[in-house]
Amino acid sequence: MNDDTRKTLAPLESNSPERLPEIFASIREDFDREAAAVRDAQQWKQLHDAWLGRKSGVIANITENWLKSAPRELKSAVGQSLNALRAHIESVAAQREKELREAAEQAALSRERADLSLPGAIRALGCRHPLRQTFEEIERIFLSIGFSVVEGPEIETPYYNFDALNIPETHPARDTMDTFYVSTPAGSPPRLLRTHTSPMQVRTMEKRKPPVRIIVPGRVYRRENPDASHSFAFHQIEGLAVDRDITFADFKGTIEYFAGQFFGPRTRVRLRPSYFPFTEPSVEFDASCSMCEGGGCRLCKQSGWIELFGAGMVNPAVYQFVDYDPKQYCGFAFGLGVDRLAMIKFGITDIQLFFQNDARFLRQFP
Repeated sequence: MNDDTRKTLAPLESNSPERLPEIFASIREDFDREAAAVRDAQQWKQLHDAWLGRKSGVIANITENWLKSAPRELKSAVGQSLNALRAHIESVAAQREKELREAAEQAALSRERADLSLPGAIRALGCRHPLRQTFEEIERIFLSIGFSVVEGPEIETPYYNFDALNIPETHPARDTMDTFYVSTPAGSPPRLLRTHTSPMQVRTMEKRKPPVRIIVPGRVYRRENPDASHSFAFHQIEGLAVDRDITFADFKGTIEYFAGQFFGPRTRVRLRPSYFPFTEPSVEFDASCSMCEGGGCRLCKQSGWIELFGAGMVNPAVYQFVDYDPKQYCGFAFGLGVDRLAMIKFGITDIQLFFQNDARFLRQFP
């Protein structure tokens, strides 16, 4: 409320009722002008207190000083004009408060709104490790022909890792140059990191009577100097089938089926005589090179064949450790090198890549 308006209202006793609308219209214009100039909540609070404050606001002062002291003939007219002014101020105040609140909300939204035209942050997506993919594919193939999956401990006893598999104490595989032995308290049985998953052959046959058809996936350990084709920790899947009347032809048909499913229907196989203490007869299983299809290439060293794994018929000497009658039961066993199969299937030339967790390498195997 400016000084001119105050001077106009000062001699209220001499003003006639006809002049009151003009006087209050001037006050209303003052308020409207000041309200239009408000730009933020802080300014609005100051204006609100100046006009509607209960003690020192313009409306409170008009009520106290002008309405109460007005002559009898002007009280009614002043009261009506004051009520109209108050209603107008309150109405404008409510509207301006709403506008300022909405403007503040829009400003906040503008600051917080995501600009969808900007390039987003590229999140690294996980993928299944090539070894895990190979495990799952091998398991799927053998599960489809009646095998089941079992797992066993990575820390073994010499009995299950060697003795019960017909590996004598003089065998070089039992030497500390080839096997990791685990420190144990004095008087406790020796322990070692298993060198193959074959111990689960014996553990399973101890608990089950034939028929037995299992595969045993897992990690194994050997003292190897790491290079492109060797690692001190790698992965195997042991296979075992024992029942009545299982023949070498059943064994050959099983691994031929696996090779065709894993490498493709055009894969050819061959068996070469070999020796393993826990199988008799023993063979090395080769498959035609999946890269050159037998024509000769760098992967197969120009031979057209790739050595895959060792296998054979279970040595009858193993059955005496599990109380199986070798005259009634026979079977076959094989040990797949998962890392080697993955390298062949995916064209990987260095086994160390499986263990380095290089994201650039792993992203190639979604």
